[in-house]
Parts: sequence; C-alpha cells; structure tokens
Amino acid sequence: MCSAQVEPYLCTCLLLRYTAAAQFHATSNCSGAKVAVVLSGCGVYDGTEIHEASAILVHLSRGGAEVQMFAPDVSQMHVIDHGKGQPVENESRNVLSESARIARGSITDLAKLNVSNHDAVIFPGGFGAAKNLSTFAIDGKDCKVNKEVERVLKDFHDAGKPIGLCCISPVLAAKVLPGVDVTVGHEEEEGGKWPYAGTTQAITALGAKHTVKEVTEAHVDKKNKVVTTPAFMCETKLHLIFDGIGAMARHSLMGISPTLLSSAYPLPTAFQRGWANKTPHSANLSIQSAGIWGPTDTLTLTNGRSLVLQLHVMN
Repeated sequence: MCSAQVEPYLCTCLLLRYTAAAQFHATSNCSGAKVAVVLSGCGVYDGTEIHEASAILVHLSRGGAEVQMFAPDVSQMHVIDHGKGQPVENESRNVLSESARIARGSITDLAKLNVSNHDAVIFPGGFGAAKNLSTFAIDGKDCKVNKEVERVLKDFHDAGKPIGLCCISPVLAAKVLPGVDVTVGHEEEEGGKWPYAGTTQAITALGAKHTVKEVTEAHVDKKNKVVTTPAFMCETKLHLIFDGIGAMARHSLMGISPTLLSSAYPLPTAFQRGWANKTPHSANLSIQSAGIWGPTDTLTLTNGRSLVLQLHVMN
C-alpha cells in the first residue's frame, strides 16, 4: 500500500519496476551460490515430481546458482505403474538410483551432504517426499522422517540458510522444525481445484502454521528462512506451477544474501514524466529497498536529495 497520496498508475508503475529489477538483481548477484536439491526418486506417484524438479533446476540455473543433487540410498516404499496408477507386485527400486534419472547420472548419497558446502537446500515435491523421505503418506501427522532428511533440515535451519520446499514436501519442515510457517496452497478443495487441501490439517496438527497462498506465489517464513509454494497441490495449468516454483527459487536465492535488493534502480521514463511537475530533479528518481529478507519491506523513492514517496510491499 502507498503511504502518500499519488495516482494509482504511478504506484503500479513503481511496483512493476521494482519486481523486474528485483528479479534481474537476484539473477546477477547469485552467481556462484551453491544449492543442494534433494530428490526422492523419479515419478510423481512413487518419487520426485519430474516437472517440479525440472522447474527448480531451470530457475536455479537462471539465477546463476551451482546445483548439486542428492537422494537417500534407501529402497522406495513401493513401485507404481504410472500408466495404471497401481502398485507393481514383487518389484523394488532404490531411491538414489531412480533419482539419478532426473540428475542425468550426477547424483550423490544424501548422507554426504554437508551444510558447510552449500548456501541453500531445496526439496521438490512428488509422493516420494511422503513415501520415501518420510512416512507421511501412511502415518500422516504421526509420520517419521528419514534420518538424513531430518539431519539436513536441522543443519540448514541451525546455520540460518534458506530451505525451499514445494508441493507436499513442506510437511517435512512441518514435522522437523517446530512452529515453522509453510504453505501448500488453499485449505478447502474448492470443487477439486485443491484436491490435497486436507494436508493443511495435518500441518497444523504437527504444530506448524499454514498460510494460504495461490499457486503462483511463494510464502516466506523469515524467522526460519523457509520458502514454500503449492506447485502440484493445485490442479491448474503447468505454466502457473512453473511461475510459483520460480518465486520459491528466487526467494530462496535472495535469502542467501540480504543485500540483493539494496542497490538503487532508475525509474522508467513514463514514471519520471508523471512526476516531472511534482518534484524537482525528477530525472534522478530511484528506488531503494531493504529487500524481503531485510529488517523492513519498505521501498523508498528519492530524488537524490529528499524523500518523495514510500511504499510498503506486502509479500
């Protein structure tokens, strides 16, 4: 919301410019950030959701991050025939070996993940998070989390490093990190649009907080440095899920460095013209921000000499 009386289109212009600048700045300043991505197999019904994993890798690549993929060296809970949606009898697969399909062979045992070697960790969704990384699919709020997954979550949390999760995987944080604030989308099914809305009840039963978000949004728990997005918890178009995962990836990268949005950006010409008769030196107007991980979320518009406008950005 604006803290000064200005034309709505000017506020809109400023916020649009801020969004574009923030994304560009996050990309240009995260080069070399080392991010661990933890997989749970290959395939939505018994492992990692492949579209989610791919989207995460694309957005991290665009953000300039160096990615290393991990998975636990354990057997899957079961194997699902994805064409029939039914378990395959008398077949067993290894989570690490199956995850290597997504990683194009470059996969490491999760037991070897050392928090000191990485700046952030991200968990894609898929039923593997609820079946192979935990027993949530069977036990709900009484589930157990794989010991290496639990260790990694606690290590990154204790180190104050960002943890990103999407789809069903936020239940892992809800189980391991007391009082964490996450999202898996909406809390009602709404005619089938949110078919897994019941998950929110389990999250709150675990002592965590659930915040309602749209599929294109990410929720940031600043206190715990946990970033979540609904992804395929919503029945919707793929590009919307891709956008939400992008928001989660960007916020995770931004959490690595609180100063990512600290630089000033020139305002677009149209905005400057709009202010030309209202403030002196309008050609030098610029935006400064503490960023979402900073102490405030206030955008300050200055002309190089004095305050022109402040806006408070609602995440």
